[in-house]
Amino acid sequence: MQVLKTKGWDDYQLLDSGDGLRLEKFGKYLISKPDPQAIWKKSLAQEWTKTDAKFENERWNTSSNFPHKWPLTYKNLKFYAKLTPFKHTGIFPEQSINWDFIEEKTVEQSNILNLFAYTGIASLAAAAKGAKVTHVDASKPSIGWAKENQEISELSDKPIRWILDDAIAFTSRELRRGVTYDGIIMDPPVYGHGPNGEKWDFNDSFPKLLQNCSLLLSDNPLFVIVNAYAVSASSIMLQNILEDFLPKGNMESGELALEQQNGRLLSTGIFARWSK
Repeated sequence: MQVLKTKGWDDYQLLDSGDGLRLEKFGKYLISKPDPQAIWKKSLAQEWTKTDAKFENERWNTSSNFPHKWPLTYKNLKFYAKLTPFKHTGIFPEQSINWDFIEEKTVEQSNILNLFAYTGIASLAAAAKGAKVTHVDASKPSIGWAKENQEISELSDKPIRWILDDAIAFTSRELRRGVTYDGIIMDPPVYGHGPNGEKWDFNDSFPKLLQNCSLLLSDNPLFVIVNAYAVSASSIMLQNILEDFLPKGNMESGELALEQQNGRLLSTGIFARWSK
């Protein structure tokens, strides 16, 4: 089991965590939000008094003139951060490690499927390498946000197919159509619903989806990435089930973590990824 650590980059830093909170810098803005697992002590003091936005009592409190959205940059990718009712910004910085992995593994003209694709940075990472991308999400506003990110990244000429659909329903139809993919990215939630009310329950639904995805892989696939958040299971579970469905190859699994300035790690989720 590995721990993939993100130290941050020019437009993102985890400054501190503790007392059930995390303090992050997104661009020029300091943002504080709850993190129930951060039950240790804070390391900093003054920085916590300088926040521009703070999520407390189920709502955001912001400084005057705080923007509705603001641009961030990671390498050659650009995207918008926004404060959402779900206490996050639509950007999950620990995923930068997977964005690098996608960039490394993707080849020009490959066919990449991104499920539960949300604001689409992984889709953009693949498209920037010349892939044809199918971006699937059950939320129309999220797809609109992802299209904004495509535009600000100056990737509007890249072939990204935007699909509003349930992941299992979509992959089942792709199987009937005989479509194949060279790479698949999945970021499934614990619970959720498709656009037509389809029920998603990770423990019941994920094996069905993974079976579909295994049959959608091309004869010479490049990679499969699975991220999971707030799932009451370990990365060992993810690796075991990927090994059940995927061909022999390079398999790695573990935790994704953000590294704050003093070197302390904050775990954010689990992952498993397969590659040739």
